[in-house]
Amino acid sequence: MKLHLTVAKIVDITKGTLAKGSADKIVSSFVTDSRIITKGDAFIALKGSRFDAHQFIPDVLKKGADVIIVQEGFKIPAKTTASFIVVQDTLKALQALAKYHRLKSTLKVAAITGSNGKSTTKQMLRSICATAGETIANMGNFNNQFGVPFSLLEIQPKHKFGVFELGASHPGDIDETAALAVPDVAIITNISAAHLAFFHDEETVYKTKMEISHHLNPGGTLIYNHDDKYLSRVQLEFKGKSLSFGFKPGADLQILETKNFSFIYKGEAYMLDLNLERHDKLNAAAAVAAAIAMGLYMDNIKQGLVSFTPMPMRMERIHKGKANFILDCYNANPASMNNALSILGKEHNSPRIAVLGDMKELGETSKEYHRLVARQVLDNRIDYVFLAGPEMKYAYEKLKSASVVKVYYSLEPNGWTKDLSALVKKGGTCLIKASRSMNFETIFKEI
Repeated sequence: MKLHLTVAKIVDITKGTLAKGSADKIVSSFVTDSRIITKGDAFIALKGSRFDAHQFIPDVLKKGADVIIVQEGFKIPAKTTASFIVVQDTLKALQALAKYHRLKSTLKVAAITGSNGKSTTKQMLRSICATAGETIANMGNFNNQFGVPFSLLEIQPKHKFGVFELGASHPGDIDETAALAVPDVAIITNISAAHLAFFHDEETVYKTKMEISHHLNPGGTLIYNHDDKYLSRVQLEFKGKSLSFGFKPGADLQILETKNFSFIYKGEAYMLDLNLERHDKLNAAAAVAAAIAMGLYMDNIKQGLVSFTPMPMRMERIHKGKANFILDCYNANPASMNNALSILGKEHNSPRIAVLGDMKELGETSKEYHRLVARQVLDNRIDYVFLAGPEMKYAYEKLKSASVVKVYYSLEPNGWTKDLSALVKKGGTCLIKASRSMNFETIFKEI
């Protein structure tokens, strides 16, 4: 990042106090990781429930940090030439700097939220925008209250477009990050049962995702999934400019039931040489609608989607040995689990093997949703199932007496890894899916 802010300006933006040092120093970059600090950097001492970066301030001073932002109550060292800015909350200070920087920029910003498909939609839209100008997007899991501000601080004058994914685990999360991004276009991909340990029900998920609409730039456009039972209410509840997408009649951008990705927009049909699964057609339609709202041309849309590269561990198809693998272990919730098993069930390369781990953060509904996995396995005619995790035990209890599927269960994957390895060496199609914390990508590496 190249910010070129004076300490005095930082004090003004963060509503802090210059407790020590010069107000004339220039800051180009902010760092929160003490391990990568370099001479002249500004260090923000973030404080969370499980960490406190204030303890590393002696280290960053030795490494040459020139400006340090701390929370009230920190005892500032007497012998230092560094400038110290004291704020009430260092995270809020970081966010204030990010919002200031975003509002100074002239790029068009799209922000994306939803229970599933956020990252894929982001990558698709990023690919489209990149055909028309320099585009910035947040990387990996930089989609929370810590990651989004750092992503926004990377905006440079050369950027014409910004595409930012906003994640949520609690009510209010989208409100917090969308207020920083101030999107010209906001996308809600869908609403489903995810993080229910904190949301409790899908109605709360809907209300949380709709928080993104509160922070649209004046004249901005809300893009939403017309097929979604919750988002279908947008046309009645949202009074601003909107654009819907979906398979069902009535969507502004209606996806056609064709092998390749095709759609109708304003009475004209478009077909792309792109073979996508049904869920990715919805993601692509969301990206297309957003691109239209951002003023891009159909030539940009076609070129960008055709050159789009899927992200790793998201329905990623890999051939290894004699078997085909579908690696989808970046995240898991009931909707994405059902979708992945439906895709596996349509595979012709048998046996069809499902390697499944826990879906996390489902709270009191966890037992019910993991039992539902058993029904989905049977409905999709899966031949072998390898289950791991304390929650997947509920699926195992439902499946262990079924004669049409061979089931393996262990608390940890190492309880059946050898059996799985022997099976896939003979061929077939193997889906590997679990929540991120299960680290199921290591199974693929071991077999």
